[in-house]
Amino acid sequence: MRRQRLTRACPDANLDGVIHDVSAPHEQPRELHHPPAPPRRGGVAALVALALGTFAVGTTEVVIAGLLPEVAADFAVSLPTAGLLVSGFALGIVVGAPLLTILGARVPRKRMLLALVALFVVASLLTAVATSYAVLLVGRVLSALVGGAYAGIATVVAAGIVAPERKASAIATVFMGLSLANVLGVPAGTALGQAFGWRATFWAVTAVGVVLLLAVAALVPEVPREEGTNLRRELAVFRRGRVWLALAATALGWAPFLTVVTYIAPLLTEVTGFDPGTVPLVLVLVGVGMVVGTPLAGRLADRALLPTLYGALAAFAAVLALLLAVVHSKPGVVVGFLLFGMIGAAVIPPMQTRVLATAEGADNLASSANISAFNIGNAGGPLLGGLALSLGSAYSDLLWIALLLSVAGLLLVLAGRDRRTT
Repeated sequence: MRRQRLTRACPDANLDGVIHDVSAPHEQPRELHHPPAPPRRGGVAALVALALGTFAVGTTEVVIAGLLPEVAADFAVSLPTAGLLVSGFALGIVVGAPLLTILGARVPRKRMLLALVALFVVASLLTAVATSYAVLLVGRVLSALVGGAYAGIATVVAAGIVAPERKASAIATVFMGLSLANVLGVPAGTALGQAFGWRATFWAVTAVGVVLLLAVAALVPEVPREEGTNLRRELAVFRRGRVWLALAATALGWAPFLTVVTYIAPLLTEVTGFDPGTVPLVLVLVGVGMVVGTPLAGRLADRALLPTLYGALAAFAAVLALLLAVVHSKPGVVVGFLLFGMIGAAVIPPMQTRVLATAEGADNLASSANISAFNIGNAGGPLLGGLALSLGSAYSDLLWIALLLSVAGLLLVLAGRDRRTT
């Protein structure tokens, strides 16, 4: 009786990990269920499968840059014309991510992912067997359309298969695919294309797409939509000014990364004085930094979202200021670009998580729109840098431009802050 009175008064005082129901003393005790820390249903394997998709998309987007001379020669087009294969991909993601998400608004999330991956395989195959430059461009744009939508929905699915307190870490795991694409996929794809022809690279991407299709089908669980979610409700979320501020902050906060990376070769060779053969090594170093920074930012954002985002943007600005100070020092630049990759990638998980929190009720569309915002930064930063160079700016001035963009992104985040989003 004493034990029963204690249990009624304070069930939590029961130290043996079970709650005894005094009204049914002969039944088996019920165990206490604490919120699970590991991912739910599908677990780590599901997150790895989703990350394989962003690895494929990231590799496809960037690898063509190292193969442009071979592509231009194969189709007898100029190098600037071949360069449209890069900018066309970025434009395809900007348009395709929200558009395909809207068209698939009523489709269950896993089924939508499978459809997008299947289209990605078709687009990669079309690219590999292209008989003309026009067909190749169509394959590239189709890859971008479905790749952008995939990345947006994959982050929503990842956030839905883990405990609420691990959403940012799950999103970071998905974006690790992009980081690994820079470290492994792009160098390997470039080497393969240079050794066996550019088509071999896209045959390999097609094979990765088939593996991805099987992995998503087998490992990724279905994530139900929130009750009452529909396209009209998702679109209505975009009436909130904070949502647009968050998307603009993503574009500005990420733009410095590509502003610098696009012109990293002349910056390293003509300003710092490195040999051209050192450039790929520095790029790998940037990629290594991204692999470290992405999961670290995810874990920190799970603990405190806005402080992590403020800190990442402020640290990114500080790293750009450091590069400005040491741009003529080879050791300083090596350290600076390692930090550049680490802190630059640390911006991604809290940015994506914050947009999902700000646009609550429009997860799919908001996530895809933020992927578009990242790619607006991808295109806008280099465009602004190229304009500055055409007006006579030095390559080192690009660091100033990147620094100002980073500060502007931080100011936009501060302007759109919401005390509830912590």
